[in-house]
Amino acid sequence: MTTTVKGPASYFPSIEKKYGKPIDEWKAVIYASGLTTWKELMALLKNDHGMGHGHANALVLDTLRNG
Repeated sequence: MTTTVKGPASYFPSIEKKYGKPIDEWKAVIYASGLTTWKELMALLKNDHGMGHGHANALVLDTLRNG
């Protein structure tokens, strides 16, 4: 039986495909930044890495919730 991934993690396959890095590497970028707020992390991914809003939001939300 296949389980459907829901929530922010449902974006992970498309993030990896579009931006060329596995999710663990994106989370490493977030941790290394030293930033802690949603707004700061969104700006980092969007401005410094060219990530779209939806993909950045999914990654930031999952990281802040689950580490």
